[in-house]
Amino acid sequence: MTRLDEAKQILEVLGFDAARSNDRSGRTLLALARLTEASSWADATNTRLGVRAILDWIREELDFPVAENTRETYRRQTLHQFRDAGFVILNEDDPSRATNSSLNNYKLTDAALSVLRAFGTREFDDLVNRYLENAPGLLAIYRAERDLTRIPVTLPGGVELTLGAGGQNVLIKQMIDDFCAYFIPGGEVLYIGDADSKLMHFDEAKLAELGIVVNTHGKLPDLVVYQPEKNWLFLMEAASSHGPVDAKRYGELSTLFAGSTAGLVYVSCFPDRAVMRKFLADLAWETEAWCASDPTHMIHLNGDKFLGPHAVAAS
Repeated sequence: MTRLDEAKQILEVLGFDAARSNDRSGRTLLALARLTEASSWADATNTRLGVRAILDWIREELDFPVAENTRETYRRQTLHQFRDAGFVILNEDDPSRATNSSLNNYKLTDAALSVLRAFGTREFDDLVNRYLENAPGLLAIYRAERDLTRIPVTLPGGVELTLGAGGQNVLIKQMIDDFCAYFIPGGEVLYIGDADSKLMHFDEAKLAELGIVVNTHGKLPDLVVYQPEKNWLFLMEAASSHGPVDAKRYGELSTLFAGSTAGLVYVSCFPDRAVMRKFLADLAWETEAWCASDPTHMIHLNGDKFLGPHAVAAS
């Protein structure tokens, strides 16, 4: 029996389904344990590895060609399930790391490592049984640790949810907490994009009521808020590192929301003016710009509509 066959057997014994005990998942396990066909299971380790390092090990040490375009398959069809089962830990070194960070890494848990090292010995069956008995408790601990890093958000209507840590979500929380409070009183949040889950909050029925049928969630803005009083629909992009409403994005959103019976308001949101300055030349006309650092103010890139003197305070 080859090491790959043994890896698949171990995964099956630990309760993984057919897709998580196939050749792809078996090779992933060998890479996570830093084992080759010539290695002994007693030599297994649990070093933190990113997806690229895992694929490189499979190519170079297991002599199996892995196409670069299968990277997401390994991540979504094997590593995610290993993580959800508490078999590996994601980002042990920084649990708050953004979901789409290039530094994301996976590590076999100590309990899983003990089982692997015992394969082929008399202790293996006992360790497997102990692992399976403890797995629900271990999984609860790992999930609790992940939940501690999530960002709590309360929507204007009082609904509570959490966003994945890092990335644009810190800014998205500020957009909900501050922008909505100051500029969209009585607003209804219809969509929140989150790197952890593209459908974190999605009121498809309300959007349809407004004449909007969305087929591709990936093209939606980061935040969509409806203001019933004015029949305005705010399309808001979080731009802490990329993605403001430039001319190209303006065109995409205009097409996507072309059927809207509500007036469209396009807003680029930034953490502060220093970040906004980097994108200022690219912002589309007829849009708004807002900085979380100055939450009570907004910049209108449509001066003809708001042109006029400001009242001067009496001295």
